[in-house]
Amino acid sequence: MLLQLNIQNFAIVRSLDIDWQSGMTTITGETGAGKSIAIDALGLCLGERATTNVVRPNSKKAELAATFEIQKNLCAQEWLLQHDLLIETSSECILRRVISAEGRSKSYINGSQVPLVQLKEIGQLLINIHGQHDHQLIVKSSQQCKLVDEYADHKPLIDGVKHYYQQWHKLNIELTLLQQNKQQREAQQQLLQYQVSELDEFSLQESEFQLLESDYKRHANAQDLLDTTLQSLQTLAENEQFNVLDSLRQCSENINALAKLDNRLKNVANILNDSHIQLEEASTDLTHYYQELELDPQAYTLIEERYSTALQLAKKHSLSPEKLVSFHQELKQELTALSDDDSRINLIIEEITKTQQYYHEAAIILSSSRAQAASSLSELITLNMQELNMPHGQFNILIEQKNNNVDENLDNALVNISANGFDKINFQVSINPGQALEAMNKVASGGELSRISLAMQVILADKVVTPTLIFDEVDVGISGPTAAMVGKKLQQLAQNTQVICVTHLPQVACKGHQQLFVSKLTDGEHTETKVTELSEQNRIQEIARLLAGDKISEHSLANAQELLAS
Repeated sequence: MLLQLNIQNFAIVRSLDIDWQSGMTTITGETGAGKSIAIDALGLCLGERATTNVVRPNSKKAELAATFEIQKNLCAQEWLLQHDLLIETSSECILRRVISAEGRSKSYINGSQVPLVQLKEIGQLLINIHGQHDHQLIVKSSQQCKLVDEYADHKPLIDGVKHYYQQWHKLNIELTLLQQNKQQREAQQQLLQYQVSELDEFSLQESEFQLLESDYKRHANAQDLLDTTLQSLQTLAENEQFNVLDSLRQCSENINALAKLDNRLKNVANILNDSHIQLEEASTDLTHYYQELELDPQAYTLIEERYSTALQLAKKHSLSPEKLVSFHQELKQELTALSDDDSRINLIIEEITKTQQYYHEAAIILSSSRAQAASSLSELITLNMQELNMPHGQFNILIEQKNNNVDENLDNALVNISANGFDKINFQVSINPGQALEAMNKVASGGELSRISLAMQVILADKVVTPTLIFDEVDVGISGPTAAMVGKKLQQLAQNTQVICVTHLPQVACKGHQQLFVSKLTDGEHTETKVTELSEQNRIQEIARLLAGDKISEHSLANAQELLAS
């Protein structure tokens, strides 16, 4: 429930602190005094859009804070916990809004700055505000459907219908895109098929290009390999006049002989011996290489052709030859994906058919439940209308399906449906005896609409999980015995819920457990609104004023006492 409201420099309010009680609180005051200012301030604390004119003139900013008791509000506690905003040592939740004169605003929950959307989310779990213009909304079909669904707790059923509708909508978008791109996809498929076939025919294997390149270089430089190898062999060992091996052997023998005379040459002798051995091995290996170096011209031709083809294909696709194999695989995968798109179209069509069926089944269940709720709600509203000085009033909720062929053709059925089902709801009213039921906007006056709306709000209030309900002058156009009945209904409602009601009716004001009086003060230059909690004696005076106007008589005071005692 709402515990406290703190207002600083808001509109014509300089500073205001209001402590709220459980049960029913009524707010009264003279016309233009600012009875709805507290409600407006609460609305901003709950995330409503702010404008620059909400800041008191000559002030830099407006500050608004609302404190709620959430010990029994498990939904609010869970939400705060999920968003790491719950204060475990406290059973209170404080919503705060700071609005600058330039129109910028900051939002806080329990001292932590949050986006404005989070104020709106938590606000829905704390308080429910019914404005004086709500009766104008109930003539709209969407609002009528919403009221029926709220009465019947249809959220799980609507969520199910919405799920299948969104799934169906998503699948249709995907199908449309695939069908629209079919021609382009076919052209791309033909190109890919040609490219893949060409690469399939060439059939380059992993790491083959590196081998081709090596073989090509060897064959292309065959004569240089032969000539240089032969020359090197002659220099090493085969030249009779001079060769490296003979010279090195002679040098090694000489140093070995000297090493026997001087031990310090032993290391040099070992190095020369090792060098001679290594050169012999090199000479032997080089001889074998030269003898085995057989370069087949025919093989060279084949290698050259394949190597050249690899280079051409790489150039054609603007990549390095080393990447041809991986590119080939990518093209295959892309071609497979395009082929899968055709299969995907058939699969999507099947999924759409199934989803349509699931939607249809869920929507039928929702429609059936709406029909039952409509019957029950119609009876309740009729009863309340008669209690609210419309003794011959009759109320009926007509439910029609937007498409009458839903059972015959699912494709046609889904043309006119939405995420909310395929029901069209129309509130019908009859005010006078013998009068046929017609759409309420054609039959009911503004005052009658206001009473019907109030009846709905009272009925639906039991379905609302928020612990605080605010009624902002919803009793406009009501007086006399009707007003007394309205006050009685709001008082009954306050037995289980905190009710705050801005009213100008004494029959309603007298039913409150707490009464606040709003007054406006001015010194000729500045205007200020004050809110005062009335004592029992002051309540008598205020109720008498509401009854008789500015001239309060003994008779009006007696009537006021009688109303408060009732």
